[in-house]
Amino acid sequence: MIQENDLKHLRRCVALAKAALEEGDEPFGSILVSADGEVLAEDHNRVAGGDHTRHPEFELARWAALNMTTEERSKATVYTSGEHCPMCAAAHGWVGLGRIVYASSSKQLMQWLEEIGASPPRVRSLPIQDVIRDTVIDGPVPELAEQVRDLHRQFYAQIR
Repeated sequence: MIQENDLKHLRRCVALAKAALEEGDEPFGSILVSADGEVLAEDHNRVAGGDHTRHPEFELARWAALNMTTEERSKATVYTSGEHCPMCAAAHGWVGLGRIVYASSSKQLMQWLEEIGASPPRVRSLPIQDVIRDTVIDGPVPELAEQVRDLHRQFYAQIR
């Protein structure tokens, strides 16, 4: 269930997605928050250079593996502007991170891309639950999803 504190972190994710867009990248942003509410790391998409593994959720999973204990990871939360792709969900699961909270779903993104007339991504979109087990997942958040939708529209308008 989404709480006010979750919304604060999700708003930061949307701001990071906007920063990615301003740098010419796809609009995705994520943060990693400890069990006691401390923001440990944050990032945004960095795929514009051609390395399509540079998703923020993947980077946060790698950061967590290097900087947190197994127990700390299991109690941490990843907040993100968009639901994890299968690669990021798998990284999240393998590293043993805890809860995931997202502003917009993969299903919504696929719908928006179709509306925009953009090609679907090469990797299939799957719900996180189809990739990893035993993870608490919350989202989407309608009022923030609309903001994310607008960022994607702006991105695809720029690249046409």
